[in-house]
Amino acid sequence: LFYIKMNFDSLVEWLNNFRQSRNTVQEIHLKVCIGVVCVADNWALIYAQQLALAEKLPLHICFCLAPRYLDATYRQYAFMLKGLREVAKECNRLDIQFHLLSGELGQNLASFVEKWKFGAVVTDFNPLRIPLQWIETVKKHLPADVPFIQVDAHNVVPCWEASEKLEYGARTIRGKITKLLPEFLSEIPLVDTHPHSASRAAEPVDWEEVLSSLEVDRSVGEVDWAQPGSCGGMAMLESFIEQRLRLFATHRNNPNWDALSHLSPWIHTGQLSAQRVVKQVKREKNASESVASFIEELVVRRELADNFCFYNHNYDNISGAYDWAKKTLQDHAKDRRQYLYTKEQLENAKTHDQLWNAAQRQLVLEGKMHGFLRMYWAKKILEWTASPEEALSIAIYLNDRLSLDGCDPNGYVGCMWSVCGIHDQGWAERPIFGKIRFMNYAGCKRKFDVAQFERKCAAIKENSNKDTKKSSFNN
Repeated sequence: LFYIKMNFDSLVEWLNNFRQSRNTVQEIHLKVCIGVVCVADNWALIYAQQLALAEKLPLHICFCLAPRYLDATYRQYAFMLKGLREVAKECNRLDIQFHLLSGELGQNLASFVEKWKFGAVVTDFNPLRIPLQWIETVKKHLPADVPFIQVDAHNVVPCWEASEKLEYGARTIRGKITKLLPEFLSEIPLVDTHPHSASRAAEPVDWEEVLSSLEVDRSVGEVDWAQPGSCGGMAMLESFIEQRLRLFATHRNNPNWDALSHLSPWIHTGQLSAQRVVKQVKREKNASESVASFIEELVVRRELADNFCFYNHNYDNISGAYDWAKKTLQDHAKDRRQYLYTKEQLENAKTHDQLWNAAQRQLVLEGKMHGFLRMYWAKKILEWTASPEEALSIAIYLNDRLSLDGCDPNGYVGCMWSVCGIHDQGWAERPIFGKIRFMNYAGCKRKFDVAQFERKCAAIKENSNKDTKKSSFNN
């Protein structure tokens, strides 16, 4: 596996040296094994096309579809696949072959590469455990003379360039990212019509059949506020810049204001590039404070989450917490809880706290939750379950199952921050939480009009099968 750290000419020279033993190179193959590839603004695809053009060879995109993934449901799969269908159409226009594979990744891909006589494989980057295991399996089963190259198209500053170690918090990684941003926040080359046609075409994809064959929970339905695909993502970005960006710095923590970007589903699935978002937002000259606040969230905090998941394999369990946090949680694990709720009660928003119920109902029905409320939501789960381990497990389960941006580094780090104090510090000690930062209902009332948010939620009626319908939420 070769991580891109050199310029393109050096890479071509390295590839030529790598395959001196081969008489011919049949094809350059772009294989994206994680997330949906966005044809525009994807550095893995850009690099693959540059290699193919240098060798005067065809270019292929292959997406390997796992029939199930963690606690993801039909909601996330449908959004991903409908965006991927847009990618396939764009590939057809650009004379790039698009392949959809399913099943076990490593061996299937390796045999596919051999069958089609591909000359190289380029993959995107994802810091999570299962995608990293996929990478190792692919490395093990690919032919020895096929170079395997990984490009971090997930971040603006590549994860391994931003830092070579686990960072303690935003303050320790911010300067490193800021220093590298001028280098990596460059103009993004276009993916152009590929001039070298493949000798044979990819098999057509029956998208309806693919959707019907998924082995996932279908009781969590699609949402109607988020249009899948890059076009839908760009439309949401434009609306953010025109209507909501100016409010971001001052109102982003108020769930009653429409001040958020709503871009996370497209960024999570790769249908929208974080780098493209940053470049578009930076062009706004009349909201400098909001632009700076938004870039802090999208670049520094998001890439801090990738850093944590990449360098800490226990990113989703108590073992990944700092020593002080593990000790304080253990010291208070037996503290008396006034309320104890089951996973089912929490999922169905059956608690005594109407604000928490409102946030959970928004997650169930709309596949999203306001960012400030996500923190309150996860911390209350710690307060209302029998142990920190159970609290973290339930928070991750509900987020991965219901949120359009579930199964994401940001989600895991958000839960770990709330329950385990990751990227935070110790606070005044109190029951159950120990030194973990505390949040309560009274504190929320000082931040925003809680009653107004609860009234909005009261107007939403949840169907028995949890079908999603449009709500009165603005955020």
